[in-house]
Amino acid sequence: MFRRKLSALDYHNPAGFNCRDETEFRNFIVWLEDQKIRHYKIEDRGNLRNIHSDDWPKSFEKYMKDVNCPFKIQERQETVDWLLGLAVRLEYGDNADKYKDSNPDGVKNADNTAKNAEPLINLDVNNPDFKAGVMALANLLQIQRHDDYLVMLKVKRLTQDAIAKANQSKEGLPVALEKHILGFDTGDAVLNEAAQILRLLHIEELRELQTKINEAIVAVQAIIADPKTDHRLGKVGR
Repeated sequence: MFRRKLSALDYHNPAGFNCRDETEFRNFIVWLEDQKIRHYKIEDRGNLRNIHSDDWPKSFEKYMKDVNCPFKIQERQETVDWLLGLAVRLEYGDNADKYKDSNPDGVKNADNTAKNAEPLINLDVNNPDFKAGVMALANLLQIQRHDDYLVMLKVKRLTQDAIAKANQSKEGLPVALEKHILGFDTGDAVLNEAAQILRLLHIEELRELQTKINEAIVAVQAIIADPKTDHRLGKVGR
């Protein structure tokens, strides 16, 4: 499921990589840090390189925190996918000029523009990479997991009332996203901003719900607080 990213990073065995094999996994992490991510200085990579040490899991867990990986050490597939994504971004950043004007297989930019106009047309929902991406996004946005990963994509269906409400124009004050702490870092500025927006929208919905609850409480209190009202007798007044 990681073959394309591994191939892009020139990993020696992209088709046969098995992250469940402990030795292969540890060697892979060392290769990724040494060759692509390079978060630590060379002299600080000793604990991570000592793959036969009983303390290696602790060293790897510290490494995950240092690179701001949002997943837990037990979530190996998601962790590998996230680290590969980080490595690809760093690789592109180091060689931006090299890849900027590249046209694979001799295809012209005009053809690429036409193909990229509708990027979801050729999306394969059964692709393992797509599934891993959905799982990773669910973790980042704190969406409850489901056995069917496609169900998580439908976690919030819009009712007709919600659609009508969304179409109503509302005026409000601009929000400075940088003043709102997200609480985690995805490693991607665009994804961080999207998560902040989703969280703010969720808070707004909770506030609207609380307002309606408060209105209902006030209405009920107004009825039961009237000493002249006896609901047991079905009468109002003495």
